Amino acid sequence: MEPKSQKTPVPAVERKTLDAAEIGAVAHLYRGEVYRSTIWRTRLDTTTNWAVVTLGVALSISFSSPDASPLPLVLVGVLIILFLMLEARRYRYFNVWRARARWLETHFYAPLLYDGDLHMEENWQKVLAEDYLRPRYHVSLMIAIGRRIRRNYLWILLIQSLAFGVKLSVHPSPVEDFKQAIDRADVGPIPGEVLIVTGVLYILCWSLIAIWSYRMDGRRASHRGSEKSESMG
Repeated sequence: MEPKSQKTPVPAVERKTLDAAEIGAVAHLYRGEVYRSTIWRTRLDTTTNWAVVTLGVALSISFSSPDASPLPLVLVGVLIILFLMLEARRYRYFNVWRARARWLETHFYAPLLYDGDLHMEENWQKVLAEDYLRPRYHVSLMIAIGRRIRRNYLWILLIQSLAFGVKLSVHPSPVEDFKQAIDRADVGPIPGEVLIVTGVLYILCWSLIAIWSYRMDGRRASHRGSEKSESMG
């Protein structure tokens, strides 16, 4: 009885290129990611517009007459922070689509246009596939908050604080000394000193978050520039 011949397993050959149909599929994938990032970018603008409109309403109420209360300028800060939180959450979604589109631009389209070689030996396609198989946020919530503050909300918060200070300074008559300004800041049982100190801490905290996120983004950028990055974030 002759022994059965055993077939030697053929090692799988790693593909180093894409055929025409696969390139077309990747092109359609890129179009879809750009579309999704555009939609979510529009949603970011919506929350910023809400914050600007509510601040405008508070300014109109507080400066409608010399006897009008500055309280709306204080209360609108709650709404502005709410919109900031919503926008940061939306930004995390937007950043996923933007990062994927950018990844395709730098690893698919740029090499294709530059020398016609997709450089698939660098395994950029596996990083993208892993992101589709196990989707995740590419930035933390605090980083997203800091970025949105730097882009838009720091200016909104500064205008709110400046308007509150101007209101205390000119209405119902020009302020004569700092103590008078503090007395005008009184809101019901809350002393003006507490309100002013809280406002300073309010601006300082958001400014520190913006500075921290700026430094973290700088570290991430330097890391990507010094090493072969395998992260899309």
